[in-house]
Order: sequence, then C-alpha cells, then structure tokens
Amino acid sequence: MKSHTNHTLSYRDAGVDIDAGDALVEAIRPFAKRTMREGVLSGIGGFGALFELGKKYQEPVLVAGTDGVGTKLRLAFSLDRHDTVGIDLVAMSVNDILVQGAEPLFFLDYFACGKLDVRIATDVIKGIAYGCELAGCALIGGETAEMPGMYPDGEYDLAGFAVGVVEKSEIIDGSRLVAGDVVLGLASSGAHANGYSLIRRIIDLKQPDLDGDFHGRRFADVLMEPTRIYVRPVLSLLKATEVKALAHITGGGLLDNIPRVLPEHLVAALRQDAWTVPPLFMWLQEQGNVDFSEMYRVFNCGIGMVVIVSKENAAFAIEKLQKEGETVFSLGELRERKGNESQVQVLRTV
Repeated sequence: MKSHTNHTLSYRDAGVDIDAGDALVEAIRPFAKRTMREGVLSGIGGFGALFELGKKYQEPVLVAGTDGVGTKLRLAFSLDRHDTVGIDLVAMSVNDILVQGAEPLFFLDYFACGKLDVRIATDVIKGIAYGCELAGCALIGGETAEMPGMYPDGEYDLAGFAVGVVEKSEIIDGSRLVAGDVVLGLASSGAHANGYSLIRRIIDLKQPDLDGDFHGRRFADVLMEPTRIYVRPVLSLLKATEVKALAHITGGGLLDNIPRVLPEHLVAALRQDAWTVPPLFMWLQEQGNVDFSEMYRVFNCGIGMVVIVSKENAAFAIEKLQKEGETVFSLGELRERKGNESQVQVLRTV
C-alpha cells in the first residue's frame, strides 16, 4: 500500500503576500487622513465607507464617475515612475463629474497587481491622495487586489470612482446655450491621460532620448506630467456667475467632447490661432506625421476643459479664472448649425 502525504496550502503558497498588504495599509493611512472632509463618517480600513450629505442641500443630486489611466500606465512601467498616475486617476473622474456642476465629495480606488510591491503601490496611492487633496474630496476607501498570475511583476491596473453632489436646480446640462455664447478653454498640463497608445507608438518609431532636454524639461517628465484638476477654480466660477456648459477634453479630443454638451442645432466655431499649442503636441504631430484633424480628435492639444458662457459674462469669467491660477483662452463662439456639419469647426489661419 502506498502512503500519501497531505499538504496544507495557504495564500502564501499561491504567491499572495499578506504582510505586504498590511504594510501598505499603514503606509497610506496618513495620506488618506489628509483628505478627510466634512461628511466622512468612516474611511480606510472598514468593509464599507460612510459619508453623510448633511443638510446644506435642498434637493441634492448625486453625480458619479469612474475611469482609469489607460495605456499611460505602460509608460509608467517602462520608466518605473509611479508617483503621478494616481493624480491622473483622480483627475479623470472628478473633472468628469465637475462638468455637471458637481462638487466632488469622495473617491475610491481599485489597484490590482500580480504580486504586491509596497514601494510601487505606496507611490501610486500617495498620488491618489494628493489628487484628492487638489480636488477637495475625501479618499475614503478602495481595494488592493493581489492576483498571482494575472499581471507581470512590476505591472498593475488602476480604476477610480468619484461621487459628487449638485443642487438639482444648478445642474449644468447645456440646455440654455444659444448662438453667440463664448467658448473658453482652460490650458491643459500636457497630454493628461489620453492618446498614449499613439504617443507610445511614435516613441517606439522615433526612439527619442526620454532623459534628454525637451524645451527646458526632461522629456520623460513632460510625458508623465499629471492631468490638471480643474475642480477648485471652476467651482469658484460657478458660485460667481452663470456657466452654461462645461466639457472635459479627454479621449476624443476637442472634436468629440464638445458636442457632448451642445444642442444639435449649435456649432462651436473655434479659431486655430486662439490658443497656444504646447510643444509636446507639435512634436507628436511632426514626428508621427499625424493629420491635424486626427490631432484634434485624439489629443487635448493644450485645452483640458472647455467653459461656455454668455458673451456678457465672458470677460468676467476670464478674469475670475485667471485669478484662480488658470491660463484661459477665448477659443471662439457658438453659431447655428448648417445641415449635418460637424458640431466643432476649427478654423485654420492662413
């Protein structure tokens, strides 16, 4: 008779590092604590996080958004640079819910990896916490999933979830837009977190020195510059004057995102010379031989948020946003649509 030896298996046999998970929680706790705001009843560490709306709203409407960082993560892996993608993650969601006029209240993240590297995960989540500070929302929870065999060493995936609130009577939906309204653009900080599949393709083809100088900065730093968070200046503007529509310029660029907030009978006529296109986008266009229409559809081309106001409010809005630290361009205005023409027209200069 053959003898059999029974083996008791554990998570450690599967490659899951429980001690690393505990170390991560302790590492990120002080950063999450800095994001706490009124309304948070419980945060990091529980099975669920609690948030109380309070009584400052008459007819509160919750606005939720979720997003990721896309293939910008692949550049982060190759550069071993993980301190800014968390800011990107927060920005993608809070800027999205902002366009309805919502104030972000809280944020949750999802971090998935094959084997937890505490250094990398801490850098990522510190960035998330900093992004939440910039947006004025609380980091109240999340999930760190260690799944051996799902991701190569040093790689991970990210997702984020933001919830905000707006008074029902103050929801921004573009319904009051009319011909003659002015289209303002807030400068982006770079490519933000969109178009990186094409960016990486151009980099692979041209093999630039990512450690080299690019207009006074290290090229890798320009490529990894985190997404600008527009929450505080835009909320300040909303308290001061009427904003008729907002558009977050993400994947799809100016051509696909502005129409999302326009009535079908209106067109945004933009002047190509109305804003300064950052050197990064000029380099991408030249090195990749990318058609201008494709540039406007893939990248933000220097405009991260579009703000549409009445002609009478335009000067005030520009001054207010500039005082809040934004670089503001008057991009053009709305006009009546002719037939089935594109709802965004970028008028080239001769």
